[in-house]
Amino acid sequence: MHLTILAASGATGLALTRQALERGHTVTAIARTPARIVVPDSPQLTRVAADVHDIDTIAEALRGSESVLSGLGWVRGEKQSGVLSAGARAVVAARPDRIIWLGAYGTGPSAQAAGLPIRFALKGLGTELADKVASDGIVLEAGGTVFHAGPLSKNRLSPARRTVGLDEAPKRFFPARVSRDTVAAAMLDEVENPRYPGRIALPLER
Repeated sequence: MHLTILAASGATGLALTRQALERGHTVTAIARTPARIVVPDSPQLTRVAADVHDIDTIAEALRGSESVLSGLGWVRGEKQSGVLSAGARAVVAARPDRIIWLGAYGTGPSAQAAGLPIRFALKGLGTELADKVASDGIVLEAGGTVFHAGPLSKNRLSPARRTVGLDEAPKRFFPARVSRDTVAAAMLDEVENPRYPGRIALPLER
């Protein structure tokens, strides 16, 4: 399968790129600075320079994409109002067969399931929270899958990992941590074998 990975130089994007290649996929990895896509060179890998802040470059990079997975997120300290929703609109406009998007547990549709402490904490995100919710909505309306992950860790891929729909969210006072590798694996599972099109999915480690 030919996969396009957006924000491939970020922590989650790198995990997606590395695991996609390990699974035998052909990967177009998009980043503002392709040299930061620090995975081994491969005949199956093409690095492409594009910036979500520049819609024309993103539109060109996404042209003809069959399946798009996004690890796009806000970068602290950068001026980036609306960057997630702009990226979501660019991906949807490319009309890929499948869109797998990374969101955050406790935002938008998963806010109620996350509980009051998380909802209160996330209010401090301000415009970032609104951008996350807007981008999720754009992807869901287009039939894509949005993964709402809890706090991310650097742990290895969990052997006990599983993915559930939002209606099966575990009842916890605080969401459990989940490794970026586990999130990436769940996103790749979904693009290979879609189970949650147009829905929120939760990657879990137990």
